Amino acid sequence: MSAYSPASEVMLRHTDEFIERRVLFAGDIQDTLAARFEAKEVRAYCTQYHHWRRLHQSMGERATFGLLPEAELTDGIDTLIYYWPKSKQEAQFQLEALLSQLPVGSELFIVGENRSGVRSAETILANFGDIAKIDSARRCGLYHCRLERQATFAFDAWWSEYHMDSVVVKTLPGVFSRDGLDVGSRLLLSAIKNAQGTVLDVGCGAGVLAAALAKSAPGLKLTLSDVNAAALEAARATLAANGLQGEAIASDVFSDIQGRFNLIISNPPFHDGLQTNLNAAEALIRGAVKHLHVGGRLCIVANAFLPYPNMLDAAFGSHEVLAQTGKFKVYQATLTRAAKSR
Repeated sequence: MSAYSPASEVMLRHTDEFIERRVLFAGDIQDTLAARFEAKEVRAYCTQYHHWRRLHQSMGERATFGLLPEAELTDGIDTLIYYWPKSKQEAQFQLEALLSQLPVGSELFIVGENRSGVRSAETILANFGDIAKIDSARRCGLYHCRLERQATFAFDAWWSEYHMDSVVVKTLPGVFSRDGLDVGSRLLLSAIKNAQGTVLDVGCGAGVLAAALAKSAPGLKLTLSDVNAAALEAARATLAANGLQGEAIASDVFSDIQGRFNLIISNPPFHDGLQTNLNAAEALIRGAVKHLHVGGRLCIVANAFLPYPNMLDAAFGSHEVLAQTGKFKVYQATLTRAAKSR
């Protein structure tokens, strides 16, 4: 099995093209090709914290994490290699931010799986230069464009807002449930009772779960975490819009979480990009034991077909189903003294 994604395998077919270039990798970077890429200079810009952590180990300061690219990031760069994400609007948001920083004359290489909608690059980049498909392999497309007109980027124009009962939700492209609260999260909220003390929302998205809980149970101490830089910015904005206090931090599940909590909630992802991946959910369940007070609860919602009951029983000794529909189940596991010593 290849250590690289299909998109990176396509890029490897063209490595000779980049030897004398100063290259910036960006977009949905799911492997470590950037750390091993041969070019005059290579940098990586990650909007996903877990992608950054993997690259930072070998690239150091040449790999950066954040929502918007700083001017220093693109200084001297002449080539962008952009990995297409599964959201077209997220791609447009990120590309316009990057193209507002890159100088006219820069070379752009856009790569992604066909099922991700990478062909949309043709329309998004048409305003900035001539774009052409230059390779097709591994069910991916690779496009090239020379930047002829610099983009303008207005961050404030990308915000959107909706209301979930009494909660004002602020969102950005690429944030989960951007256009409204999903059915699973609504089921989770309806099932959580007697929230008190310290609450951790793992994979917080726009922060709607934590905000809704705090609205119904004033006095909660909130910590929100996510790997997505856009989600963290949206979560902070959601808290502010509702007059709530809380901390939103970048963390790959529990990588940057300190202390223990009375309640951990999550609608854990089971995809990384387009690929099914249960690693985050498994790390959440196993790690929760070390981050709950005795008597504390882990409450998660998941598609009913996913194998979470066995994971919960292995970590906690038992679990219960608080609510369910034909598609979703809400699971709760409580940390007992016996579970704490496991």
